[in-house]
Amino acid sequence: MTPARVLLTGWFSFLRGEVTAGDALAADVVGHALRRAGLVCDTAWSPAFRPDALHLDALDPARYTHLVFACGPVHSRRPPDGGPSPLLALHDRFPAARRIAVGVSVPDPDDPAVRRFHTVLPRDGTGRPAADLSLPAPVPPALPLVGVVLTGGQHEYGARRRHAEVSRTLGAWLAGSGVARLPLDTRLDSRDWRLPATPDELHTVLARLDAVVTTRLHGLVLALRAGTPALAVDPVEGGAKVSAQAAALGWPAVLRGEELRPADFHHWLDWCLSDTGRARARAVTAGPVDGTLLWRLLAHLPAGARTGGPAGADAPR
Repeated sequence: MTPARVLLTGWFSFLRGEVTAGDALAADVVGHALRRAGLVCDTAWSPAFRPDALHLDALDPARYTHLVFACGPVHSRRPPDGGPSPLLALHDRFPAARRIAVGVSVPDPDDPAVRRFHTVLPRDGTGRPAADLSLPAPVPPALPLVGVVLTGGQHEYGARRRHAEVSRTLGAWLAGSGVARLPLDTRLDSRDWRLPATPDELHTVLARLDAVVTTRLHGLVLALRAGTPALAVDPVEGGAKVSAQAAALGWPAVLRGEELRPADFHHWLDWCLSDTGRARARAVTAGPVDGTLLWRLLAHLPAGARTGGPAGADAPR
């Protein structure tokens, strides 16, 4: 008798398939259960998502006695580019394997992609709903939450701009930094729910972060105003307003875009996430606010406008 060998698949297995966090966790849960039961189990991943993993195109279907399709909807729709239905192609590729769908949604029980499974164990669509397979996945320790505030504008700096290059470099480093990333923007918009409508909304988010990585002046200033350390990167060659603002605030975690090095990035990100970095951020706004610009403005206005001094210029925060 041929020993059982299971291939674990899902939408996460297809080149043009979508890999969601829920699907990936469901794959971990199912794979763990199969291996604990003593079954030999391989998992096929999309080469676009995990280039170094096992891929459908590179394996021998004859090796597998069973195929398990986990999570997601079961349907035979074709992709937008007009290619073949991924699920029907999967059935065709493994005609000799016993094919089982588990934890799936079944929009149409008569769909050929559904009927060609030998067994369907749905989470919804037919019968009594079942809890999603991602639910019992172990809950990991919380990762640092880092807001990312980048800009692709500032064309006034002309040939000195390094914005696109800096954003690509920071994005690659952040992807492998072991932190949770939250993209943010300092731009306000009362019509778009994805953007803050008021400064108070942005402040609320910034205050809950562990750190910020930014190429924007106000990404730096408003993070520190919220007591959150910021790793500022000046995207203008030779330094411009981001570097100048860091100097004005006495903030050390600032890098120049044309001199970016991985070691410096990771050093200052670690520093921002440390107790020392957070204490330094709080200290920036703990003392009197610098009112120099307000005093200079009032010096150019009639004397009556200067009565009492600029509001808040000397008030501690």
